[in-house]
Amino acid sequence: MEVSTIVLLIFLSTSLFLPSHSESSPGCKAWLAQSIPTDMRHLPRVPGVLSTGDVFRWLARNSTQRLDVTAQYWQLNAHPEDPRSGEYGYSKADMLRFGAHEGSNVYKALQDAADRNVSIRLLSHLGVYPDYTTEPSNLASGRPNVENVTLLLGEWYGSGIVHTKVWISNRRDVYIGSANNDWKSLTQVKEVGIYLVGCPKIAKKVEVYFDNLWKLAYLNSSAYTKTVSDQQWQTNRKVPCWSRFLDSKESCRSPLPQFVRIPHVAGYPILSDPYMFKIPIQTPGHNHSTLQPESSYLSFAPPELSFGRYQADEQAWVDTIKSVGSGGTVRISTMDWLGQSQYLKPTVYWSSLSLAVSEVVFSKHATVKILVAYWAHFIKGTDRYLKSLLYTNALCSSSKYNRCSGKVEIKYYMVPGFNLTGPATRNGTSTGNIYPGYTRVNHGKYAVSDARAHIGTSNLVWDYFYTTSGDGRTWPSLKPSEKRTAVPSRCAPNNELAPSQKPTWVHLICLSWSRAWFAHDFSRPRNRYSHPSLSANHLSTPPPPVQHDSDSEIQFQKFGAKFQILDRDYKP
Repeated sequence: MEVSTIVLLIFLSTSLFLPSHSESSPGCKAWLAQSIPTDMRHLPRVPGVLSTGDVFRWLARNSTQRLDVTAQYWQLNAHPEDPRSGEYGYSKADMLRFGAHEGSNVYKALQDAADRNVSIRLLSHLGVYPDYTTEPSNLASGRPNVENVTLLLGEWYGSGIVHTKVWISNRRDVYIGSANNDWKSLTQVKEVGIYLVGCPKIAKKVEVYFDNLWKLAYLNSSAYTKTVSDQQWQTNRKVPCWSRFLDSKESCRSPLPQFVRIPHVAGYPILSDPYMFKIPIQTPGHNHSTLQPESSYLSFAPPELSFGRYQADEQAWVDTIKSVGSGGTVRISTMDWLGQSQYLKPTVYWSSLSLAVSEVVFSKHATVKILVAYWAHFIKGTDRYLKSLLYTNALCSSSKYNRCSGKVEIKYYMVPGFNLTGPATRNGTSTGNIYPGYTRVNHGKYAVSDARAHIGTSNLVWDYFYTTSGDGRTWPSLKPSEKRTAVPSRCAPNNELAPSQKPTWVHLICLSWSRAWFAHDFSRPRNRYSHPSLSANHLSTPPPPVQHDSDSEIQFQKFGAKFQILDRDYKP
């Protein structure tokens, strides 16, 4: 452990600029990138996993020719002096402790890239209050080499946003993950992503997806949309006129490059053989750095913006769940889990992932462990959908003929201080909050089985796969015909590999997941059949009680409860 830590520190201290692809450093390299909120001493990054803020700065600083960035919104620069902002009223010392400078450092790196005459394209949603598109607009102001575009997917689907978080530098280096262009995403929100360096084949395909979004922003949506009677989801809804949900006689020719028309398909085509990248990828951040071939594929959403033989993002999640071996374990982390649409009206019922979970519990006797974020903006109704998913356990053992030994386990992930977020003062009065608004949440979206791993940008809600832009990358570590060896419950004893084992992406992602699952785990179920036992001292507004069936169980674990965060004067 000491050796790996020393190697990591030396690497980071000598790599203010990660090496771009060159003759002296050939080959594709990959790192996991992660943000861990401050004041979580018991949840360190896995050795070799990089900081998201460092990755964003390196991507901007290493750009010499081209830089493409997509984001839902921009708030890299904090504004504690603005009474409209979620960080209003916090002191300079507070903002330093929160790590707000990480965001301004990224923004400065982007300014420097623009001043170096790097060709930059910035694409985002309308943004959020109170900044909206101020930061990307300022970057583009007076700089002909910087283009800034706003894409409103709601005009194409009736609902939806740009939710993709992708950086592409010099058409070789790529970030795909959950982190927004927000200082809070770097130091106050738990994020997970993948950072690729010197990978032009992968970057080229991610750029095609970026180009599709860019093209869409310049098209007149009223001339290219139709209302379809969607037979898959049993609703009438607006879609682009080249959608596969439209009959071929009613559809139009796609204006997007490389869109492949598949006849006789009603909705999303499920690909049994998505295009695979078979590229040797180095994992230099791990203490067992080796060069080994890696198979992986990209996935995209919504379907009308995909292209070629690339998997639908929803199907990539299903593939990962169903890849588990007999008696194996699937591990899932998400901010939101909802078995329906969240924004589309009327509401659409959605069971794709729930069905996949229940199927592997029954047929493969698998254990499925799910981490769902519980925070200040928790979606009402989530608990009931998780309860229905847990009823799989009751059905599994409902008959002696089932011979079913699988199970579902669920934990709410509560980042310390999640219930004390928002402005420090309001109308001259102290609020009692100790962290800025919209922080202290597990925002990463990824899944890992004993055979495959997937990192993406989509919340596990219908809208994020059918009306919202999102993408991901999946690593099948084995071919379907190869024998699976289950990853141990903690991925490896003491979170380490045996000396004879070589690290794989599946293993590294599993380690990151396990550290979150087992953090502050007292090795016993807590509060069976009841909502989290949280007193008013811990929650400013206690959640409503929920009645659980005696046949089902949710393990509720308050991560970091021992911090006892109760007042504004709390000092970590």
